This record gives sequence, C-alpha cells and structure tokens, in this order.
Amino acid sequence: MMRTFVLLLLLLFNIHHVLSASKGVSASLKAKWSMTPFLLETSEFIGEDGNDKFWQFVDTVKELTVYKSGESVRSYYNLILKKAAQFLSDLQLSLLKFALSLRAYSPAVFASQQIASDEPPPQACPAFVSVHGQHGCSTKDIKKLLKAAAGRPKPYLYKNDHRYPGLNKTDVPIVILYAEIGTKKFTSFHKVLSEKAEEGTLIYVLRHFVAVSSKKMLLSGYGVELAIKSTEYKAVDDTKIAVNAEDDDNDEVQGFLFGTLKKSHPELQEQLGELRKHLLESTNDLAPLKVWELQDLSFQAAARIMSMPKYDGLKLLRDLSQNFPSKASLFFQRLSETIGVHPGDGALFINGLHIDLDIHNPFSILDIIRGEARVLEGLHNLGIKGEHQGTLLRLPVNHVEDSYALDIRNPAIMWVNDIENDLLYRSWPTGVQELLRATFPGVIRQIRRNFFNLVLFLDPVQEDSIELVKLAELFYKHKIPLRIGFVFVVNTEDEIDGFSDAGVAFYRLLNYIADEYDLSQALMSMVSMYNKVDVGETLSVDTVSAYLKRKFPKASAERILGIDSEYDDKRKAGAQFYRKTGLGALPLALFNGVPLSPEEMDPDELETIILQRIMDTTNVFQRAVFMGQLTEGTDVVDYLMDQPNVVPRINPLILSTDRKYLDFTSSPVVDDWEDTTMFSYLDSRDKTAVMAKRMKYFTKNDEDGMTAVTIWIVGDFEKDSGRRLLLSALKHWKASPGVRVGVIANPTGKPSEDNTVLYRAIWASLLTQKNKAAADFLQKLLKEESVQLLKQGTKMKDLLLQGMDEDAFEKKYNTLEVDFIHSQQLFCRDVLKLSRGQRAVVSNGRILGPFEEQEEFIVEDFHLLEKIALSTSAEKVKAKVKQMGMKANNLVMKVDALLTAAPKGEARRDVHFIKDSHSVLHFSPRENEVFYDVVAIVDPLTREAQKMSSLLIVINGLFYECTLSLSVSLCSFYRFVLESDVTFLANDSVSLGPMARFMELPESPLLTLNMITPESWMVEAVRSPYDLDNIHLGVVTAEYELEHLLLEGHCFDLSTGQPPRGLQFTLGMSQDPLMHDTIVMANLGYFQLKANPGAWILKLRKGRSEDIYQILAHDGTDSPADAGDVVVVLNSFHSKIIKVRVQKKADKINEDLLSEATESKGLWDSIARCVFHLCIQLKKEDVLNIFSVASGHLYERFLRIMMLSVLRHTKTPVKFWFLKNYLSPSFKETIPRMAEAYGFQYELVQYKWPRWLHQQSEKQRIIWGYKILFLDVLFPLAVDKIIFVDADQIVRADLKELRDLNLEGAPYGYTPFCDSRREMEGYRFWKTGYWASHLGHRKYHISALYVVDLKKFRKIAAGDRLRGQYQALSQDPNSLSNLDQDLPNNMIHQVAIKSLPQDWLWCETWCDDTSKATAKTIDLCNNPKTKEPKLTAAARIVPEWVEYDNEIKRLLARVQEPENTATILIMQV
Repeated sequence: MMRTFVLLLLLLFNIHHVLSASKGVSASLKAKWSMTPFLLETSEFIGEDGNDKFWQFVDTVKELTVYKSGESVRSYYNLILKKAAQFLSDLQLSLLKFALSLRAYSPAVFASQQIASDEPPPQACPAFVSVHGQHGCSTKDIKKLLKAAAGRPKPYLYKNDHRYPGLNKTDVPIVILYAEIGTKKFTSFHKVLSEKAEEGTLIYVLRHFVAVSSKKMLLSGYGVELAIKSTEYKAVDDTKIAVNAEDDDNDEVQGFLFGTLKKSHPELQEQLGELRKHLLESTNDLAPLKVWELQDLSFQAAARIMSMPKYDGLKLLRDLSQNFPSKASLFFQRLSETIGVHPGDGALFINGLHIDLDIHNPFSILDIIRGEARVLEGLHNLGIKGEHQGTLLRLPVNHVEDSYALDIRNPAIMWVNDIENDLLYRSWPTGVQELLRATFPGVIRQIRRNFFNLVLFLDPVQEDSIELVKLAELFYKHKIPLRIGFVFVVNTEDEIDGFSDAGVAFYRLLNYIADEYDLSQALMSMVSMYNKVDVGETLSVDTVSAYLKRKFPKASAERILGIDSEYDDKRKAGAQFYRKTGLGALPLALFNGVPLSPEEMDPDELETIILQRIMDTTNVFQRAVFMGQLTEGTDVVDYLMDQPNVVPRINPLILSTDRKYLDFTSSPVVDDWEDTTMFSYLDSRDKTAVMAKRMKYFTKNDEDGMTAVTIWIVGDFEKDSGRRLLLSALKHWKASPGVRVGVIANPTGKPSEDNTVLYRAIWASLLTQKNKAAADFLQKLLKEESVQLLKQGTKMKDLLLQGMDEDAFEKKYNTLEVDFIHSQQLFCRDVLKLSRGQRAVVSNGRILGPFEEQEEFIVEDFHLLEKIALSTSAEKVKAKVKQMGMKANNLVMKVDALLTAAPKGEARRDVHFIKDSHSVLHFSPRENEVFYDVVAIVDPLTREAQKMSSLLIVINGLFYECTLSLSVSLCSFYRFVLESDVTFLANDSVSLGPMARFMELPESPLLTLNMITPESWMVEAVRSPYDLDNIHLGVVTAEYELEHLLLEGHCFDLSTGQPPRGLQFTLGMSQDPLMHDTIVMANLGYFQLKANPGAWILKLRKGRSEDIYQILAHDGTDSPADAGDVVVVLNSFHSKIIKVRVQKKADKINEDLLSEATESKGLWDSIARCVFHLCIQLKKEDVLNIFSVASGHLYERFLRIMMLSVLRHTKTPVKFWFLKNYLSPSFKETIPRMAEAYGFQYELVQYKWPRWLHQQSEKQRIIWGYKILFLDVLFPLAVDKIIFVDADQIVRADLKELRDLNLEGAPYGYTPFCDSRREMEGYRFWKTGYWASHLGHRKYHISALYVVDLKKFRKIAAGDRLRGQYQALSQDPNSLSNLDQDLPNNMIHQVAIKSLPQDWLWCETWCDDTSKATAKTIDLCNNPKTKEPKLTAAARIVPEWVEYDNEIKRLLARVQEPENTATILIMQV
C-alpha cells in the first residue's frame, strides 16, 4: 500500500497542468440578461463625454465586427481599446478597462435591447428601423415608411437616446435605428440616415440591438461573506445531498483536478479517492485565542503590514482582513508595552471627497473617479501639476443659490410700519434669544425685531393691486410681526399730474397723509380708497379726488395733486428701483428680499405663503442665533442683506442654476484661425482653445496685473442690438477694475468687407491702440450717429480720436481679411450653438445666451454677472494662481471655467498626517502623469478593511493610514469581487468572469454564505445543491443571479402633503403593462418595484387606486413632469429613486383607500390562479393564507413538514406565501411539484430591505426583521388576514379556526409564552428587569405563530409604527435581541396584541407535559438548558413528525428520479 501511494504521489507531482487553487467555497453572480458586446459598452462610455464624441467613435468603428471572426477575443478586445484610445486619454482608457471589467455600461446597452423588444422587432431582422411605429428591415424601406410618417404619432424619445447631430428640426419625421454598431447592416443604414439627418429631412436616433445571445455574463462589484455560525444548537440537515459525480471530481483540491487524474489513470480510482479525502481533511483548523491576546491584534496587523514592501503590504491587508478568523493566531505575538488606543473607524477619501462605503459601491465610485478625471486632466493640461492640483481642487467653490434676494435697504421703499420702533409693538420682547424659547408648534413669535420684511411693488391703477393692499392691511391689523413696505411704480413724466393720472394722484395723496399724519394712516387710506372701487373696475382720478375732499376737506387739492405738488418726492425713485431690479411684470412681492413667483402672488394663496415663509425663516434665524452669528447687537436687516444670496439685480438668465460652460482644457496642434477650412475641422474643445489663445481684450489690470473675470461679447455689431450689448459691456469695464472684455463677431450673413465694417474697426483698434484709446474710440464708433455717418460715406479714419495712432490703425484696418471672422462665426455655430446674428455673453467660460432679439442686457446685468462670478470662485482662483506664481489671465479664466463646470458635491477635506513613519503607507504617483490623491484610514481587522482592501488594490495609488484599534469585530471570511481589467484565459478567450473564491478554509466552523450587493440589486441563488446556510463541506459552489434592479420612490398627496397609504402602483411595458406591483408605505411615502434594464411605464393600479387618485407630477423620471404616463428608464447599476405626487380626483375627495369598500375588479379582487393548467376561481374569504420564512436545508425540511401538517387538518383551500429572499434553489425547484401533489397554491414574495431603514448585518436577524417589519406591503390589499407559522411547527388543528378568531379590535394576535414548566423559571427573562416593568400586567408573547388582520393593520398604520420604533431602538446593538418577538411586545401599548388561547402554541421548553394533549400547534423551540438538536427533538416530541418527514422524502425522491443518473451521495454533517 505504501508503494502505491509513493508511486501515486510521484505521478501527481509530474502532472503540472492540473495544479491549481486549493479547496474551499466559490460564489458567482450572473446577470439575468445576456452578455452585451464590449464594443457597445465602449460606445456608451465614450458617449458620456458628449454626443459628438459618441458619433465620431461610431464612424471610426462602423465595420469593426468584420475582425471579430478572424481575431481571438483578446485581440478583438485590444482592437476596441485601440479605437477608443483615439478619443480618450491614458487615464480615461484605464477607467474604460475598469468599466468594461465591471460591465458598468451593460445595463445601458441592454436597456435599448429591451426597448426594441417592446416595439416588437420584425422577425429575422438583425437590424431594423422604426418610423413612427412602422418597421423596415432594409434601407429600401426607409423612403416608403417616411412618406406617410407625418400622419402617425411621433415616438417617445428618452433622455439618453443617441440623436445624430444633424439640423434637428422639430417638424420632420423621427427614424429610430435598432442595430449593432460595427456590423455591415448597421453601416448601410447609418450611411443613408446620417446623410438625411444632415440635410434636415429627418431626426436620426440610434438604439443598440443585438442578435440575442444565450451566454450570460458574470458580474463584479459586490461582496461575499462567509460568516461563522453559532453551533450552540445543532441545526444542520442530515439529509444526503445528490451531487453530480463528474462535477464533484472536477473540483480543485489543494492543486489537483481529480476528474482529470481519474480519466488519465483509471487503475488508480480507489487510491485517488482516498488521497482526495485525505487532502480535504488536512487543513489547519482554527486555534482559539485567549481574551488577553485579542486586544493587540489590530496593532499587530498594522505592524506586519508596515513591515512589508508597499504593494505587498496592500495585499497583506486584504489577506488579513478577508481571512481574519483563520489568520488571527498566525501573527499574534506579545508586545513589551501596552498601547492605549480606541477602536478606529474606516474612511476613504478620493481627492478629499469622503467616500462612504456603506452608501457607495464600485459603480458609483467609478462615476466619481471619472468625474474627477475630467477635472484632474483639465488641470494637468493647463500646466497645473503636483500639489497645486490639490490646492485648486479644494477651493471652496460656492454653490449656486436656489433663491436670490434683492437688497431692500432702498429709499424708494415706503415702509408703513417698523417693528423695532413703532409704539404699536412696544410690549414685545426685543432679545434675539427669544427665538430659542420653546413655543407650541405653528405659533409665530412676536419679537420686536424686523425679522420678516414684505415689499410690494404695485401699480396703484392695476386691479390686482387692490387685494394685495387689503392683505397688507390685514397683516398690520392683526399685529403679525411683518414689516410692510410699498414701491409704487407710476408715470414718471414731469408734465403728468394728479388730475390726469390716477396713479400719480394716489401716490401724491399718500405722501400728503404720511407727512401730515403717519404711515399707518396712509395704509388705512389706501384700503378706504380701494373699497370705493367696484369689482372689475380700477382706481380713477375721481375716486382719489373724492376721497381727498371727503376725508381732508380743508386740504388744497391743487397743492396736493396739481402740477406743482409738494408731495411728489421720490415719484421717479420707485420706477427707477423697479427697473434696476430686473423684476418681471407687476404686481410683485419680496419676502426678506426674495421675489415670490407669479403663482405665489395669487391673493388667495399669498396669506398662507407669507405665514409659511415666516415659519420657515424662523428656523433659519434660530440656527443663526444658536451658532452665534446673530447677536443682540446685530441689525437684523443688515444681517439679512449681507448674506451671499443678496444681489443688486434679478436676472433669471444670470442666476439660473442650469449653466453651460466652455471647455478650455485642449491644446490644439494649430492655432490658425485665418485658415477657415482648417479651423472648421477642429472639434469643439480645439476651436475654444484657439479662440482663447487668439482673443484680444480691453483690459485694465488691477495692481497685481491680473483680472479675475473675463467677458466675451458675441454678436453682429452691424446691428443695433449687438452694438448696445457691447456698449453696456464697455461701460461696465470702465467702472470695474477686475474685468477684461473680448469681442467675437457673429455676422447675420456670410462675412464680407461690407458686413464687417464695424467689427474690423473694433479688431484693428484692439490690435494697434492702447486700451483707453481703443475703448474711447469704440464708445464713439458704436453710437447711432457714427453708424449713420459711415453709411453716408464718412471714412473710418475721420472718426478716429485725438491721441490714437492713426497710421497703425489705418494700416491694420485696411489689410484685415475676413477669414478669421468666418472662423469666429463657425465657433458661434458649432460651440456656442448660436444662429447667425444671435447675441451671447461668455463670462469665464460660462455661456449666457442666445438672447432674444428684443432682450436687453444692460450695465447692471454686467455688474450682477461679475458679482456672481467673483463670489462663486473667480476671486479665489485668481488668488491661488497668483500664489502659485503663475501670472496668466487666461489661466484664471480657464481654471475657473473648469472648476465651476464640475458637478458640485460635498466639501473636500484636506487629510494629512502629522506622524506617518510607522503607520502610513505612501504610494507615490508616476512622474508627469495625472494622478488621484487617495487616502484610506482603516483598522486592518474591521469590515471596512474587508471592503476597502480589494478596492484599493484596483485603484492602486493612495496614501494609506492604519488607525489602531482594540476591537476585533471580524467573525467572517470576506471577498470583494472586483477586477481592474477584463481577464482572459490562456487561449485568449474571455474568462467566465470574476467570482469569489475562499480557499483553505478551516474544517470545524459552520459557515453561512451572505451576498453583500449594491442597494438596488435583488439577487437569488439559482444553482447549488449545497446548504448555503450551513456550509460544512470541502468544496462548495454557488451560482447566484441578479434577478432584479430595484426602482424605488417616494409618493405624496399634493393636497395633504402626506403619503397616500395603501396606494398601489404597477410597472410594466407597453406590450405588458402589469409586470410588477407595489403598495406605498406611510414611512416617507416609500415604495419599491422590481425591474430590469429597459424603459418602464409606472401607473396607478386599476381599481380603487386609479379610481380615487391621479398622478399630477413626478421627479427623477424620464418623461416630462406633467406627463400622464410616467416613463422610467433603468440603464445602469445605480439606484433609481423617483418622486411621485398624486392627488384625489375632485369627486373622490372623501374616499379612503383603506376603507371597508371592496376593491373593484383587479388582479387581487379574488384569488384566482391557474395552477398546473387548471384555473380555479375562489372567493378570497375561502382561502387560508399562511405565511412562513425559511433559510437553509434543515428549515426548508421543517417547512415542508409544517405545510403538510396544515393541509392534513383543514378542508379549506390553502395558499402559502413564502419569503423568496433566502430560499434555496432546490426548494424553489421542488415546491411546484409538491403543490401539484397536494393541491395547494403558493406565491413567493420578495422585498428589499429599504436603504433608509437601519440595516441588520446578521442573516438570522434580517430574517426576523422580514417576519414583522413589512407585513403591510408584502401582501396584496385583497388579502384580509394572514397567519404566520414558523417553519419548525407542526399543526394539529384547523387554522381556519384561528383565522376566524375575533381579535377584538387588535391588528394581530399572538400566543403568550407558557408559564407551566416550572424548572425553566430561571430562563424566563421577561419576568424581570425591563420587560417586567414595561409589560406590567400584560404577557410576553412568542412570535412562532400569529394571525394578522391586514385591513386593521394597515388602517392604524401599524407597520409604519413598528418600523418607526425599530428605527429608534435598533441603533443600540443591545436592543431587540429577539427582533421579531421583542418589537411587537415593546410596542404593545401603541399597537395592541390580542392574546391567543394558550393551546394555540405548545412548546416543550416552556409548557408542561399535561398541556400537550390539547395543543393545536407544537413548536420546536430551542431549549437553553439541554441544547437538544432540532432533529432529535422533533422525532422525540412529535410522533407524527417522522411519518410526515418520510412522506415528503418519498415525494422528493419521485420528483428527482429522472435526474438521479450518474450521481453520488454526500453526507452533510
């Protein structure tokens, strides 16, 4: 025997090609959809940089697939990368490889495929066009389809559709091409459609369409955990598992493939089997550590990492953190000194941005890295490198304000009251600390400070002014703490008096009353005058005169109203202030300077709006007082007007949050704009760079020789509107030292000497004259009289000013060609997107325009534009550039454009370490390359380290600190599935994909496998014969599938502001409108729907939801906010969260969704199902609904027995509801056959734990949570009552009796714990401490069996209350130790529990033997005293259990019989 083994071992060591990884567990995750081509994913990646780039790439690869058949997969992949490299930098190319490895753009490609399937596509067409709903498979069909297209409705286009950049007229047909880029079929369609799009005869849209492949792809970007389970109670199934023998032998064991060996050496079958068994059992087991050895483990891990070479240290971090349970004893050694440190948290920073790994996943991190790459590469291209990059990145770029305010400290405002000084308010307290005093909710604090200021801009003659004045008087009369001011905008002509204009008469009379009496009397007089105006009429001179005569009989009307009135002071000031503000049509209102929208100006709504603004602003002031920003000595109005959102003028174009910027980061090879043909071939970035380099400026450098703001004026200066725009800019330039102005021509016609006379003069003066002389000359030249003189034949030289260099000017003017003007016109068309002759302004790269022909942009607008640019970042950028010693005005403009165009996120942090010699690993970047500043702070022995280590290896380029920690929280093995590039096999074919592999696992611990995936993923195990909840085998494989991507949302009723509890949504496609459904929670109005990549239609469910409610608005969707059909496109692995606002229909205002009224016809009226091709219609009250959960083969075995015991004791039809999330593949495969055999119905329900609800990390606690937290949303509204039965229960009575039990108004009924088994008294925790005082005289209930009245449960919002309490209690890890049981017992005072009769649940642990005879159900509770294994207890306690078990085994054997060939049996112990 020894000789045989020696020979065998020699043989094995000579077979090198079978050496591989050692034994363990592997888990993989496939996408539900087919593999998508790398070429299409690459096109989506490039498309994110702009539509033009996408189409340029498409043209480059339009026939690339011809190389697919002749090349290996690796060569074809490299060819794709080579083509992509023409459009990407080296850094972007690395990110593309990472994106392809992640398959990050696969959902975008498949979404198009799904949209195509909804058309549906014509048969046997590899590519087709859709023209307004009609299809064609050939280019020849296009002409015919276009003919009648106008008579058919246009198709819906999505935000991410690829639209060809033609003329894009709106009145032409839309042609959608469904094809695979790179194929010959695509090329033939593309050639025809692109030509027609360029001609402007159609709109050409491309969507990906691939001949469907059955090959699935493996995904990455998720974690897999093998957690060590407690073996205090033996809970492992002893059933033998059938495993395919061939598969088993092909498993790798410590480097040997035994399947290959057995085929090569059949004579050694038996010996190979023994060797395999020996190797499986020869692993090192876990060596337990002493308590005192644990406290230095984190330090030891850090020390060991620091002792390694840098990159090896990173690998060691991954190895230690992800295999901690088996590595702990390997590196422990005692230290001579004690180090007192605190447990450390992990943190990751990329360029100072905090990356929370509980929120972010590799897909969102890829987006962040890609967004950062644009800024980093931009700075690098601008010559800013090294630490200067970080300095500029961390500049605090101010966010664009949501609401801007005007300065209300203007003398034109007539204030009718003053809270701080009027005697009316003398009894009110004056201290700002009063704001912090507690009051009842909704109470407006009366404090003698001008906290709240309302300014009304009115034309007294307008009818709308009447109600607004009356409302102001109402506020005043009721002593609302609101300072009220008026700006009257009346006729300003000197010859107009009060006898000819009612507005002037009104204004002069008010001034008289204010001067002779007081302002409050003036307000009362306004109301009195308006009371005399009939409805539908306006104020007249007669009304004012009559009031004056009646109220002030002794006053002289001529002196007050006449041409020489003494009371005309500041009449013009109101109109001037109004014009200067830039506000829209009258009437207008400002609250603390912030303009109210036209919708808010409705007098019926204004009162509520103002009071709400007062409440909201109170919170802001309270925060300011608390933070010490607002003190007793502060003038409140000055404080308000000194805020960064206060501007001198309101111009929506300037203040808009939707901003477009030029990209200045290119470095073109040529900068010749005189060669128009060459210029036309440049892309947008290169055209912009040429313009920036060749631009000349009117400049007036300040003392440091730099300007912070650069303004380009774009227009046709032969037109009056263009000249006015430039004149305004020059006036602003003269008044502002920190601005320079450049000029770009955009002629209305083709540039020629005749239509560019003025612009050539402008340009000649810029090239030849000093700044002041050039500016003075332009101000003269642009005046209307100069233009007229030129038209009449005056020579340009005759308009020159004294002091100008006439010869230089004339020489340049006469020799200037117009080619560069043509190039400027091309820039306006291709980059600024302007039509010929249109005007625009560019401020530090920000594009404002095009302007409408009559739209004015005056000097005050330029003042505002400069203020916004400076306050956002320009001033800070200028200071930093100067500090860096780089004096270049162009650099300030370019950097400012780059930084302000970048998406705004949270503030960046400057993370650095004082001492880093012993705990910080530095990975220096390669010289002259763009690099990220990555900082990771991590305790090597925490969950953060498990996640972060793999991510850091992929990113590879970081500063890393190990924070010391005394805690050891890792009781699991962990793998983070992530690769930086696509991997290939030795034969150059693509590998199956990434997967999690756990090798050399210890034999003794029992492990449970958990998939830790991004929030929006719903995954399920689809193939594994093993018990993944109780892993105790040598080699285990598990295949998972990404079953759904989650669509989440929040829904609110617009009328009440509250979530519409019980509202149901459906999700589907046009061909199948009802594929998934859901119910809205009261918690945050939350709902979730299962979906996959594609375009989906969200609707209210037919029935009561659709009858009572209508959708009014929605955000985050892919259809217009007011569209009836809510279209949602899922095209990425990211979470999709939408907001939906609904309202009750006018005739359904008093209807309640959750009322007793029965739901109208719908899917859930009655439980109707076709089971095994036999359709049975049942009234819903005839069905017994049983809910249960199970995880692991043992509990699934118990579950089947529980189901059989239920069926044996009832004649009522039964429907079982199982939580799908944790069921094994084998259970899901066999349950249909069991249902067929026993004649029951079943449904698998699924719900993803909401992201906003505190997460549990342990699988058992998650399952407990599902038992209680989501009862209101797991089941359809038509299910009135449901009974939860634990999997390990045996039922001995008809559960119909329990369902029909009167719960006496409680939403659910539970059985109390037994008190009869006296020897267990010491284990009854609920009889002492917290539970004894909390429950009082009430009993503590067991959660193994309960009945829920779902109608009552929903009506009293029990689910929402339970979730709210759970959220509060679960933050404490010591709370809710038995979550499913403790939570309802804790809430017993808020959500009543009906105590069921004791005989409904008997458990040997707590109930005595005599009560067993009357037990209606028997629960196999764990016994903390004996710790008897479940299987042993079941056979001993319940005689019929063995009979049920054998019956089920016989059934499963029959079910699996056809598949039992070539199998072996493995005992799982």
